[in-house]
Amino acid sequence: MAEEKLQRKLGLFPATNIVIANMIGAGIFTTSGLLMADLHDPMLMLILWAIGGFIALCGAFSYGELGAAMPGAGGEYLFLSRLYHPIYGFLSGWVSFMVGFSAPIAASALGFSEYFSRAVPALPAWLENTGIMGPEFTKKLLAVSVIIIFTFIHYRGIKYGARIQNLLTILKVLLIVVLLLAGFGSGNGDLSNFRDGSKTLSGLSGFKTIGLSLMWIMFAYSGWNASTYLGAEIKNPSKTLPRSLIYGTGIVVLLYLAINVLYIYSIRPDDMKDVISVGGLAMGNLFGKSAEILVSMLIAFALFSSLSAFIIIGPRVYYSMANDGLFFRSAAKIHEKFKVPSNSILLQCVIAVILAFSGTFEQVLTYMGFALGIFPIMTVIGIWKLRRENPGALRLSGFPFIQIIYVTAGLLILILSFLERPAESSVALLTVAAGIPAYFIFKRSNGKKNGNNNP
Repeated sequence: MAEEKLQRKLGLFPATNIVIANMIGAGIFTTSGLLMADLHDPMLMLILWAIGGFIALCGAFSYGELGAAMPGAGGEYLFLSRLYHPIYGFLSGWVSFMVGFSAPIAASALGFSEYFSRAVPALPAWLENTGIMGPEFTKKLLAVSVIIIFTFIHYRGIKYGARIQNLLTILKVLLIVVLLLAGFGSGNGDLSNFRDGSKTLSGLSGFKTIGLSLMWIMFAYSGWNASTYLGAEIKNPSKTLPRSLIYGTGIVVLLYLAINVLYIYSIRPDDMKDVISVGGLAMGNLFGKSAEILVSMLIAFALFSSLSAFIIIGPRVYYSMANDGLFFRSAAKIHEKFKVPSNSILLQCVIAVILAFSGTFEQVLTYMGFALGIFPIMTVIGIWKLRRENPGALRLSGFPFIQIIYVTAGLLILILSFLERPAESSVALLTVAAGIPAYFIFKRSNGKKNGNNNP
């Protein structure tokens, strides 16, 4: 099989790091202020963050069982293709290509440039004063430069790229831990903040608000399935892959809960409402204005690491699709020296750069959550089919309760999202629908044989 050209070099540590790096991104540093504006209750917000973490862990357990049974490249694309029909796998990969990876790469890069420019305002100011370029173009150029640099890093091989990713993830987690220790150790916060806030949610409107808040929280937790996309490159996948998902997700849940406790400890609920840069506000309250610069750099660094993880994962999906004759044939090419899907990496880079320069990534991200929420539900439902048809596969505990919890919560979030944002949700559904004719076009042009379409 062509998939054997991808070499199994990733152990538990780098696979877990990829999950952590993919999860910790803009969401945890931007959504809590928006949540407080709707929820008005800090304790309710903490409870919802815990519920979101539990849902993510349910997904991680489910995908761990699927990944151990089908340890190939591509994640949901592979699972859905084998469990149901290749068209469902193709549609998940189609959405990943159009929305799931290129757009977050562009968004993470632009987010990095925004926070970097805030922390180091002298650079864009100097470039503007000298007449070289305006501040907006400076930010876009910074973002594109980061995309190209990390594309080059991961083009040179999974082992080399994983070392960089390991270092970034370790430093990011250490920075967050230091932030937590310093914040709680300062003694400058106020425990009474946990009791403040008006508890006004009730009835159907309150339920919708809680559901929509969970949608934002699940966006922050997205990435818990990251290592399944690298299944063909993970050592001893039947053991390593499930552990990487569960350990990585569990660590992030604990970090997210701790960070939100720090936010509430540092900021009065009324002051937190509608504040995007809630981390900077927290450090400013505890340590003064200079601390806000430090936190801006921390957020920029977190986005830096997340961007790197997306660049690793996305091309493995396109590689698997092309390998099955359901994408551009050239996307299945494995680099002779570096043993990575080189053309897929370059294709993703081009799309991400275009999005970063065009600025359309913000519109894409408004419907990304809905589009990407459909296929994990279908995938988790597939565990019933897997257990029935493959009785010798790995069995993880919690079946069927954790699967029922995940599917029910996922459907509820999609319904509430559609009711609240019908326009963006409809565009997401149209994006999925557009993949149906694309599937038949690729199938007709590349043939039906699996694994025999490599150039």
